[in-house]
Amino acid sequence: MASPIRILTAVPICDGHDSAINTINLEFIRHGIEVIYLGYHRSVSDIVRAAIQEDVSAIGISSYNGGHIEFFAEVIGLLRKKGADDIKVFGGGGGTITHDDAVIMKRKGVDEVFFAGTSLEEMVPFVHQRYGKSRTKRPRPKSFDQELAHKLSEIEDAYAKGKGPTSKKKIRNSRGARVIGFTGPGGAGKTTLIDELVLRFLNRSPKGRIAILSHDPSVIGKGALLGDRATMINSQDDRVFMRSMATRGQAGGLSPATQDCLALLADSNFDYVIIETVGTGQEAMPFQKNGIVDQTVLVMNPDYGSRLQLQKIVMLDLADIVVVNKSDLQRARTAHTEIEQRLQQNRPARRSLGEGGRNQQLIDTVAKRHRDPGVDKLFELISNAPVAAVYDRRAKDQRRS
Repeated sequence: MASPIRILTAVPICDGHDSAINTINLEFIRHGIEVIYLGYHRSVSDIVRAAIQEDVSAIGISSYNGGHIEFFAEVIGLLRKKGADDIKVFGGGGGTITHDDAVIMKRKGVDEVFFAGTSLEEMVPFVHQRYGKSRTKRPRPKSFDQELAHKLSEIEDAYAKGKGPTSKKKIRNSRGARVIGFTGPGGAGKTTLIDELVLRFLNRSPKGRIAILSHDPSVIGKGALLGDRATMINSQDDRVFMRSMATRGQAGGLSPATQDCLALLADSNFDYVIIETVGTGQEAMPFQKNGIVDQTVLVMNPDYGSRLQLQKIVMLDLADIVVVNKSDLQRARTAHTEIEQRLQQNRPARRSLGEGGRNQQLIDTVAKRHRDPGVDKLFELISNAPVAAVYDRRAKDQRRS
């Protein structure tokens, strides 16, 4: 079976109209297309960076605020400059893009412009026919990110055709990249928490690089909405490589190709590699089976239900760090006490397994809050570096500028 078509959709900078693109995204995924949604108010550089890292076949842009001729042209120009002109561009803008505008835009390289009144039944066949063919002749990569993105696509394609695994490499590299696994139920705030940790890492290490491997659910042969990028703010940075993956029918929160993709990232000179699972429920940590991470972080919402639910969450037995995010909510203090008692019950079992030195850590965070002390503490545990040094260095840099 061939891999699903992957496209990136986005709304330009200074444009907050996302109703149309959300409707189109849903129609695309219903017809077997994997959609990486970047969100609204996105710059040309954000869109092109994401398209290259995700190695999509095309970019779909929804523009309702005007300036579309220039914006589309800049996206195409930057793709060409970076040697990624095999990534095509299409889009629309309701009544804001005229037929005369469309003529100019197509002359500048836009594949297609959809006008107000165009049915979804017309858009879906266009994407399948125009971008559904296998890209056998790829341009020679001009950058590290582009080369890495092509290799990740090759791994996913191999699994889609039933040819995986492609590698038996251990997930370690000569630079000692640290691999951190994040899991937890949907809505707990994993993506926002990761984005805040990325900000602290970028501030601490002016030349460091970090990779994120993010997962969203899908079934075999169907589409998926890969939307973690839409909530990322700090991770829109050239020193952050992010790849979105669909589970493609595999249970446990990861993709069949995750093991090989993670091995490649861990061997690609990143300082940290963060892997985020699909929002999972009560099952055991997906990372434990193959030992593919150095440290596991379980992110929970205070509103998990009764104490009985805690007894069912096997992940609480295995996580190195448990985070109660959204700890500003009313039930957060009770949740902290109940989870702390649950973790204390694990300690005798851990000692009997020879894990006495690996005490589980419990941290309260409000990831959406600026300079949240809980997120600072989590960063310190993961990086073994005081976060105060990050703020001090940032303040010095600002004074110099």
